[in-house]
Amino acid sequence: MVKLIALLGNKGTLYRSTRHNCGWLFGEALIDHAGAAPPWQEKFHGSWCKLTVSGLPIILLKPMLFMNESGRSIGEACRYFNISPEEILVVHDDVELSFGTVKLQFGGGLAGHKGLKSTVDQIGSDRFHRLRIGIGRPTHGDVASFVLSRFSAEQEMKLPLIMLRGIGILESFLSEKCRPELLPMQENIP
Repeated sequence: MVKLIALLGNKGTLYRSTRHNCGWLFGEALIDHAGAAPPWQEKFHGSWCKLTVSGLPIILLKPMLFMNESGRSIGEACRYFNISPEEILVVHDDVELSFGTVKLQFGGGLAGHKGLKSTVDQIGSDRFHRLRIGIGRPTHGDVASFVLSRFSAEQEMKLPLIMLRGIGILESFLSEKCRPELLPMQENIP
């Protein structure tokens, strides 16, 4: 079962509300949903805390490195807490999914996501769980500029509902209403 949830994002106020910070936005929503603000500690090139989700103790980790180095933080935390790849859930943005789609899966390709590539490089496996939050592809311009830009005003209004759907998927998975062999699990927000 999942023991560590890694929330991918980029450090700094410049990136706070960007598409690439979906992992951090999800973490904030998860903590709000839990109704308790746990004390964060600084270690593993990141911030981490313990949170109870669906009755289970979970370590939340926010790597405080840029996206392409975030696996360093995840690897350090996993080695410290003796957590195997199968016990990790990485929450990240995904340009391959349309905006509003949230998908839970185990393993799979990296689709060019540098945070996932860094994670695989550091833990030596792609056999971890992923909560993919769809941001869609840009209609013009390059992907790098798109992921580092803010959501549209209309999309920002939908983010709380999208994060809540992601929390519902996570809670179903953790409470074993969705067994790993039934993955992928997906919900779409129109």
